[in-house]
Amino acid sequence: MDKQEKAEKAVDMIEQGFGVYPGYRRAHARGEVYEAEFTANGAAARWTTAPHFTGGTVQAAVRFSHFSPDPLWLDDESPVKGMAVRFELPDGQRASIVSVTSPVFFAKTPETFNEMVSIYRSFSNGKPRLGDLFSLFLNYPDSRSGLKALRKMKAPASFASGAYYAIHAFYFVNEEGRRQPIKYEWEPDAEIERLPHGKGEFGYFEREMEERLSRGPVGFRLFIRLGRPGDPTDDPTKLWPENRERIEIGHLSIQRRTGDREGMLFDPCEVTAGIEPSEDRILRFRPEAYRISHKRRQEGR
Repeated sequence: MDKQEKAEKAVDMIEQGFGVYPGYRRAHARGEVYEAEFTANGAAARWTTAPHFTGGTVQAAVRFSHFSPDPLWLDDESPVKGMAVRFELPDGQRASIVSVTSPVFFAKTPETFNEMVSIYRSFSNGKPRLGDLFSLFLNYPDSRSGLKALRKMKAPASFASGAYYAIHAFYFVNEEGRRQPIKYEWEPDAEIERLPHGKGEFGYFEREMEERLSRGPVGFRLFIRLGRPGDPTDDPTKLWPENRERIEIGHLSIQRRTGDREGMLFDPCEVTAGIEPSEDRILRFRPEAYRISHKRRQEGR
């Protein structure tokens, strides 16, 4: 089965497990898009030639979302939240960072992902039941850290008060061609907070974000964590050690809601010169699945 066939199967299984909601994404179905600016502080120039990280300010689009493929779930039934950022570069190029509030993923390969998707049907309030979790631990040992994180996950109090992780490794490439493995992390300007009990009604996050923006921009600092030899770059189920150097490389200022204009596509492998996707098979698999989902919703299905 080639990459496209695996991606088609993944999208088909999500639809079979959760239903089809015309016009919505097959994962992270419900969300809002915002206009933003990203300002690089120049600290990344040692490791990459990527123009949006070497200095200056560029425009960006940001989509906050709930992870569920079902847009009708209540906000706290989707404890994992998403933050996708697409940088609009002056020369017309684009680059993206797609991140979530979990630091690890639950599957190492596309094959494992497809095998596990059907189990989501048994989730209660967005979390696996203990019996299902035990079965998954036995059958998918590489997925244990991701499943444990999901089991314990509690939604942030706001889209603006969560820490977001790109999960996958990438390579920064400098002028000499040296490759440095990195992982992206977004840290909010606001205090990191968890969702209070009883605040999970439908649309709470979107309303709270609108109210917050009425008082001024919402900000996030972008960090890179530097990998060392031996740190896995091909496995999103594994964390790097906490002692890896962490560098702040810029700041994102979110200004206003714009709506999901033109059915935007946020591709995690959309990069510029100076950045390369890692060998991670899940990362390499995602763009094809996203394109299939995008095509179906553009067709109204």
